[in-house]
Amino acid sequence: MKQTLFIIVLIITFAFAACNNSDSKNKHEVHDVNNVKSDTTQHVSSNEDADIKTVAVVYKNVDVKTAAGIKEIVNQYLNIKNALANDNAVDAANGAEEMVIALAELDKSLFTTDQKKVFDENQEELNENVEHISKNGNNIKHQRSHFVIVSELVYNLVKNFGAGRPLYHDHCPMARENQGAMWLSEVKEIKNPYFGSEMFKCGRVEEVIQ
Repeated sequence: MKQTLFIIVLIITFAFAACNNSDSKNKHEVHDVNNVKSDTTQHVSSNEDADIKTVAVVYKNVDVKTAAGIKEIVNQYLNIKNALANDNAVDAANGAEEMVIALAELDKSLFTTDQKKVFDENQEELNENVEHISKNGNNIKHQRSHFVIVSELVYNLVKNFGAGRPLYHDHCPMARENQGAMWLSEVKEIKNPYFGSEMFKCGRVEEVIQ
């Protein structure tokens, strides 16, 4: 009888010890998994930042007055972009009207020959498409279709002449019926002008123009 009781006590003792070891192992496993998740998140974030290409402006010697005129054109472009991101066709039209004025008031006489050639190559088409946006304050779909071209042309201007501040070159792969389209933004955060509230965060940063 004593021998049987002793055996039962031994079995209970071993079972208790095994249970404690299992709990301890599970806790370590959970801790390790949490560490892996944390490391992975940091790695992804780091990769995303590393993928953003830095672009230097071509012309560093732009006349101060002309540079201010380019900056005003870009500021009105950003007003259009923000209005479209907020689904506000009226504000987009107003920004486009101001942009037309800024384009007309730019003093091109202070450009060098090469600089003037670059600006002239973009001006006519830029004016035409900005005017479409200004005249369609009741048709945001039409505005967005012309904003695609406006963005590409303003990108060319900024890449050559700068904008008085860093700008982010963003891209949405779903715009233009999945053909993709780009835009410029003053902030790193994605605010999609092609879809607005429908898909506000759709897109990624491709470059930063310094």
